[in-house]
Amino acid sequence: MGAKNNVTEFVLLGLFQSWEMQRACFLVFSVFHLLTVLGNLLVIVTINASKTLHAPMYFFLSHLSCADMCYPSDTLVERKTISFEGCMTQLFSAHFFGGTEIFLLTAMAYDRYVAICQPLHYTTVMGRRRCGLLAGASWVAGFLHSILQTLLTVQLPFCGPSEIDNFFCDVHPLLKLACADTYVVGLIVVANSGMISLVSFIILIISYVVILLSLRSRSSEGRRKALSTCGSHIITVLLVLVPPMFMYIRPSTTLAADKLVILFNIVMPPLLNPLIYTLRNSEVKSAMRKIFRVKGSLGGEVKLQGI
Repeated sequence: MGAKNNVTEFVLLGLFQSWEMQRACFLVFSVFHLLTVLGNLLVIVTINASKTLHAPMYFFLSHLSCADMCYPSDTLVERKTISFEGCMTQLFSAHFFGGTEIFLLTAMAYDRYVAICQPLHYTTVMGRRRCGLLAGASWVAGFLHSILQTLLTVQLPFCGPSEIDNFFCDVHPLLKLACADTYVVGLIVVANSGMISLVSFIILIISYVVILLSLRSRSSEGRRKALSTCGSHIITVLLVLVPPMFMYIRPSTTLAADKLVILFNIVMPPLLNPLIYTLRNSEVKSAMRKIFRVKGSLGGEVKLQGI
């Protein structure tokens, strides 16, 4: 930590000053968090229990759902105090799972590129070992990104005040409270978080431009199927990457819109990803129906035997 740190806890002011609004929002987003956990858990269980969902795309999707399920989306909107250590833990976990999600989406884009542009070499290029390495590298890269953000913040001196005009411990609000020159740290934050989001976004856009160009020579049915699988990924990319680019690819300042952007980034992608990838994917929906049909029939057999 810094040489002088008189702050042992922070006060999160939340989204609204009104206690009634704070409580209403807390209840609403608690429901959202529950739906997020259940939805992503359903995707993970379906992929691992199904005999048909063994393609690399579903392997990466299960990792994406795991990151979304662990994302700290339950730490929302109720006015409360949080210890210094708890604040740093919240900061670390948000950037760890958020960063991992970005790297997993990049790996998924590579998978789609190979599947569509190099279909004859797909099974060779995207073997189990390479998929495991890409997924593992995504988690490691997310950890390295997050530990850098946390170490940069935890060593700053905080002398007071300790009120964070937000519902979440993030880098920019904490830099604003530090009683030291944070210009260099702010630049590193932009280089770390902002550039990761921007570079990943550019890579993903380029990969999908190449994919779309390659589809011109395909049949209409081939184009429809390829666009269906890519469409889900493009929607997720926009949901996940646009808010971090707004938040971090600028100087270390806080804007009035930051709360809403952070709220959107924390709540919506983890909540919507299971819907995006299941409602637009017939294979996943079919696998879910089979799993529940089997479980239902097994439950009926057990009930009949009990009679």
